[in-house]
Amino acid sequence: MLTRKCWKLAPLSLAAILLASCGSGSGGDDDTDDPITSNDLVVDNDPTSCTVRGDGNSSIVVGSGVAGDPAAPEAASGYRVGLTAKNSNSYMAVANTPLAVKAGCDILKAGGSAVDAAVAMQAVLGLVEPQSSTIAGSAFMMYYDAKTKEVVAYDGRETAPAAATGYYLRRQDQADAQSPAPVPSARRSGRAIGVPGVLRMLEMAQQEHGKLPWNSLFDYGVQLSTDGFQIPGRLGAAIQSNAAGLALDGNAMATYFHEDGTPRATGEIMTNLPYAKTLKAIAEQGADALHTGEIAEAIIAKAAQAVGDDAGKTPITPSLMTMSDLANYQPKKRDAVCVNYRATYHVCSMSPPSSGGIAIAQSLGILGQFDLSQYGPLTPSNEGGVPSVMGVHLVSEAERLAYADRDKYVADTDFIPLPGKGFSTMLDLGYLTQRANLIDMNASMGTAQAGNLGDVPLGVDKTVEHGTTHLSVVDAYGNVVSMTTTVESSMGSFHMVDGFLLTNQLTDFSADPVDDNGTPIANRVAPGKRPRSTMAPTLVFRGDQPGDFVMATGSPGGGSIIQYVVKTVVGALDWGLDAQQATSLVVFGASNSPRTSVDHSNTLLDLTALVDGLKAKGHTVSTGAQSSGVATIMRVTVDGKTMLQGGADPRREGIVLGDGAL
Repeated sequence: MLTRKCWKLAPLSLAAILLASCGSGSGGDDDTDDPITSNDLVVDNDPTSCTVRGDGNSSIVVGSGVAGDPAAPEAASGYRVGLTAKNSNSYMAVANTPLAVKAGCDILKAGGSAVDAAVAMQAVLGLVEPQSSTIAGSAFMMYYDAKTKEVVAYDGRETAPAAATGYYLRRQDQADAQSPAPVPSARRSGRAIGVPGVLRMLEMAQQEHGKLPWNSLFDYGVQLSTDGFQIPGRLGAAIQSNAAGLALDGNAMATYFHEDGTPRATGEIMTNLPYAKTLKAIAEQGADALHTGEIAEAIIAKAAQAVGDDAGKTPITPSLMTMSDLANYQPKKRDAVCVNYRATYHVCSMSPPSSGGIAIAQSLGILGQFDLSQYGPLTPSNEGGVPSVMGVHLVSEAERLAYADRDKYVADTDFIPLPGKGFSTMLDLGYLTQRANLIDMNASMGTAQAGNLGDVPLGVDKTVEHGTTHLSVVDAYGNVVSMTTTVESSMGSFHMVDGFLLTNQLTDFSADPVDDNGTPIANRVAPGKRPRSTMAPTLVFRGDQPGDFVMATGSPGGGSIIQYVVKTVVGALDWGLDAQQATSLVVFGASNSPRTSVDHSNTLLDLTALVDGLKAKGHTVSTGAQSSGVATIMRVTVDGKTMLQGGADPRREGIVLGDGAL
């Protein structure tokens, strides 16, 4: 019988040690493709699992560099056509970069849980996708426990340091109304850097739901940072576009640029030895390695840097974060925001300090008053098809109403409570029906007003968010993770220490504590407070409660995340799209402004009739390319067999990996 003790002794490959040193526990043929069950671990012995199919149905290992390897980057091409839904038997991982997906899938194959996989994926994302994520950043995770049939929302959002006030982002001297703004900008200054939370959050979740030892989850990240990896297209583009910001940091220059100052390019092999050292410390010491000790001291010193490392010694306003701030950070478990949709589905998403979950729940509650099934996209087999005019109109109008409430009412509820009775007030069916009645089938409202939810003296905050990445995981035990993780703007604050970037997450706060009328803004800075987010990892179940899993999805995209998730959920639930079609579907929607966005990344689709139809309804239409990154897993029935089905966003470099029929 296998035990946890056996795993703790393993210094090598998880699957190899389990099978060779601990025994398979099955007594069956070593060549079987069936999972091997030992104690509480389900291990997959199929050598083709966690690979991709090449020509002639050959198996290609991700990261091998051979022809067909999805981790062998090409120049960024915008939108990939021809992606199809991938099916697997019992476990699956989806993310926006192939090497991170491999890290997660290999953990699942070795018997790990969905949370174990998420830890391994985060470790790799901080290396190969630093423009979107970092181990010193923040994340929200929705977790479904198949055994207890419970959904838990894990909050690993950064906090403002104890010395911060409402003017932390507005004034160098917070107490002086005449003080100049942080330099060279709030984003590039130390003031943007929050107290990180993602590792402490992952550690909490893994202690509760992990199956493999914590120290075994970082091996692939260490390997890649030591032996090197090919720079993906999006990272290569990010290095070049952020050169001016990175130039003030010597660590960043040494990592992402050649000695002559030219940026490392897409396809080059790069290593990051300081990152490998950091991962080894985290593997050995847990999240405390980042929150106490030498690495923590390095973070504080870097955030407090007052001049750049450039020749001109550019002045930088330092952070006021302390070692005490780092040591005292606590992740939190919160109640999920859940709503029943069309008396058929139960949709759960992230609670505050995220505004995304409430806005998605409100949007679906409003859309539930309309029969969206008759407004599906044209030719859905073609990358999800071209959305219908009425479909886009109704969804974008519902989102305008939801964003209006979000902009006024939602912030960190540990500091600013939601109006009325909280979730129940904002998601009350009678209230959402009233909001739905404001939608004119023939004309856009342009800009919506927040609903009347009582005497709540709060100003409106339209602070723009950026960045992020998303991953979705289902393990062989039926547990599910949907996790959105972020560095905020591309490459965060540009401060780099010990191989990883520090975020500019605090710029998600309102820079001003009051509006033009002197009314306090809910999302103002306060010591220990978490900035409002739009990240919205989302889970869907059949029925009126968790239990019958249908879908895990989410997306990066800053303030537009709500729109990306809503279109994916509606595409799957109302329009019958498969996981890839719903993910590939044209991104559309609106925040609370007259502008309605229609993504034109897929230039092969003719959107002329859609745009003209929206304009006829009074929409101001924007058709630029958008960079969502939806990662979707659905549970489906294929030829009478229940399977998992995944879709990766064609606008990024993601893939789907799992076991069985992929």
